Amino acid sequence: MKYKEAMAYVESIQHYGSVLGLDNMKHLCERLGNPQDKLKFVHIAGTNGKGSVLAYISTVLQAAGYRVGRYISPVIFEYRERFQINGKMISKIAFGKYMEQVKEAAEQLVQEGLPHPTPFEMETAVSFLCFLDRKCDIVVLETGLGGSLDATNIIKTALCCVIASISMDHMAVLGNSLEQIACQKAGIIKEEVPVVTCKQAPEAMEVLKDKTSQMHSALLLADVADARRVKYGIKKQSFSYKGYRDLEITMAGRCQIDNAVLALEAIEAIGIMGFPVPEGALRQGLLTTKWRGRFEVIGQKPLFVVDGAHNEDAAARLAESIRFYFTNKRIIYIIGMLEDKEYDKVLRLTSSFAEHMITVTPLHNARAMDACELARAAGAYHNSVTAADSLEEAVELSYLLAGKDKDALIIAFGSLSFLGSLIHIVEHRDTIRRDSHGKSEEN
Repeated sequence: MKYKEAMAYVESIQHYGSVLGLDNMKHLCERLGNPQDKLKFVHIAGTNGKGSVLAYISTVLQAAGYRVGRYISPVIFEYRERFQINGKMISKIAFGKYMEQVKEAAEQLVQEGLPHPTPFEMETAVSFLCFLDRKCDIVVLETGLGGSLDATNIIKTALCCVIASISMDHMAVLGNSLEQIACQKAGIIKEEVPVVTCKQAPEAMEVLKDKTSQMHSALLLADVADARRVKYGIKKQSFSYKGYRDLEITMAGRCQIDNAVLALEAIEAIGIMGFPVPEGALRQGLLTTKWRGRFEVIGQKPLFVVDGAHNEDAAARLAESIRFYFTNKRIIYIIGMLEDKEYDKVLRLTSSFAEHMITVTPLHNARAMDACELARAAGAYHNSVTAADSLEEAVELSYLLAGKDKDALIIAFGSLSFLGSLIHIVEHRDTIRRDSHGKSEEN
């Protein structure tokens, strides 16, 4: 199957939607020879931060010389970002090859009277085939939704389970209380497999303690309060933890120290399970980790930051970073949200920092909230809101409002589904500006 054919097929199966449960996934993987049983995993669940933690862990393991597969969702720029080996997307040829195998297996299931697998189940199966075929030493696997009934939870060979920060999100599916959501996340915990987590709300932590006790698993706590000599910054941050002195990261945002500490504890647990990491590789991996769209600086003069804050907890973290890094800045927002997210809570937590707010409609997403509707909601918290007709218009308006003020700042946040396109627009604009500036100097 060629890449265009594979992508057309992916589009054609979207109507199968999302179905929680492992029965379909078990049938699908059985037809494929259960490739997941021949791999070693680090399994990551959580509400916020799990992508950054995945990036730290996988980059550190790669720096230690291991061949590392990454399976992530959602993506920012391109569909194939879901499947990475040592930080690089798999090729179009490879994707077509593995999707064809999964398609054939799915058709067999339908012929036998079983349900057609969902897109996420098929993508997860593609990742298993790919990582096995490409001889990955270890796979860092991110859950799609929840944990216990997520398609990724078919795995039985986890070396370590990591639970990032748990908060309220996807309540219609996962439950209306933090305890219910934590139960879903804790579903990835395996018998006698170490579990690493950060400091959680009391009701969530109780769930994790009960589950690890039932599964006879060690529960390891990564407590950022134990970090010393912490130095924050937009370009570089550093901290000391346990026996490690002055570790450095380049990912911005106050929560990234928390995420790095959680990743470090996971790396130590993975080492005990047979994949040791020398201190030099740990340092190199933490320093070189990147994770696009998470409090990322994408432009200068004015400073332009993008962040995937799309729920209450993530918005609170964004607000904390704004207060810490950008006191006395003139701030212009570009915001795009999905209609099933907590947009009202996000607006309430963030609106007070903005001088002006520009709303956009996220592209290519059936759940996208219309820019005008979001502007009306924002109007309850701010008296200067504009709904833009396009991302291009939003970017140009934000630059116009910022002017040449060195204290101006643009922050685009909300759904990850529009940040990739916005990043391309800003980077293309900066490239044109640099080229024209260079030509004018030559003349």
